[in-house]
Amino acid sequence: MSWQTYVDEHLMCEIDGAYLTSAAIIGQDGSIWAQSATFPQLKPAEVTGIVNDFNEPGSLAPTGLYLGGSKYMVIQGEPGAVIRGKKGPGGATIKKTGQALVFGIYEEPMTGGQCNMIVERLGDYLIEQGL
Repeated sequence: MSWQTYVDEHLMCEIDGAYLTSAAIIGQDGSIWAQSATFPQLKPAEVTGIVNDFNEPGSLAPTGLYLGGSKYMVIQGEPGAVIRGKKGPGGATIKKTGQALVFGIYEEPMTGGQCNMIVERLGDYLIEQGL
């Protein structure tokens, strides 16, 4: 299965009538493995900040999480495993796997819990596969 199929079928899937706004799987080196058409162009410093926060949990909290220049307030996540951000009626979830970062960005009517479930389910599967 291609990485694009994971994004199209496992991240951009319907859950209770709601869909992620955008999603991506990105290598921890910042390389794009696959992304939805609407996923924001991440700046290298944004990817570096995210990877640093996984290595040093809490490092993004003072400055915020930036995705394509949009600022998200960092909210409770799982140190070293999941970063969650909130921005108005939407937000983002990032799950770290052995080699990649799985991103989901949402707006209402999707909830943060639904986004977390979609992103973390795929992330856990990739971890089980050694990825």
